[in-house]
Amino acid sequence: MPKANVFNMAGEKIGEIELSEAIFGIEPNKSVLHDSVKNHLANCRQGTQSALTKGEVSYTTRKPWRQKGTGRARAGYAGSPVWYHGGVAFAPKPRDYSYSLNKKVKRLALKSALSAKAAEAEILVVDGLKMEEIKTKAFKNFLTKIGVEGKALVVTENLDEAVVKSARNIAGVSTTVANILSPYMILTSGKMVVDKAALAKIEEVYA
Repeated sequence: MPKANVFNMAGEKIGEIELSEAIFGIEPNKSVLHDSVKNHLANCRQGTQSALTKGEVSYTTRKPWRQKGTGRARAGYAGSPVWYHGGVAFAPKPRDYSYSLNKKVKRLALKSALSAKAAEAEILVVDGLKMEEIKTKAFKNFLTKIGVEGKALVVTENLDEAVVKSARNIAGVSTTVANILSPYMILTSGKMVVDKAALAKIEEVYA
């Protein structure tokens, strides 16, 4: 059964905790993880790219010169895609890139991401993760004491404004709550710093 170290807010290791085998102990499915990350990135796309077609550029449709006898190439209109400042052939237009994944695939991807983190011993549990005041320096010192350098994902049971505001100015550190975890979030973070109550909620919600 996978295990994780437990720390207090003083940064001291106070023991270990067993993690749920069904969530943190499965064989990660790389194909499903790839599908999940690709889906997340597609859903993040704004899809606002746009260019003018030959029918939309602001030019007269008058024929620039007569068809024959000038020595020039034939030309029908100034907005032709082959002309400088002309329209764009097959111009990109605003579109929605988002699509949805099967619910079972989403759940398997999340379990695979959590299991991969557990296998690499990158899940750190904190007994009573909270801040008495909004203090970035104090929170950064706490992370340093428990061995977190660089990227980290801090997971609380519910939205904790003091934790969120203390962490938001630390480079590479992001925060979330237990019930809106995503595989992309987990895979792109370094270590996961999870409140003990949030861990219980994760095991309850995703079991």
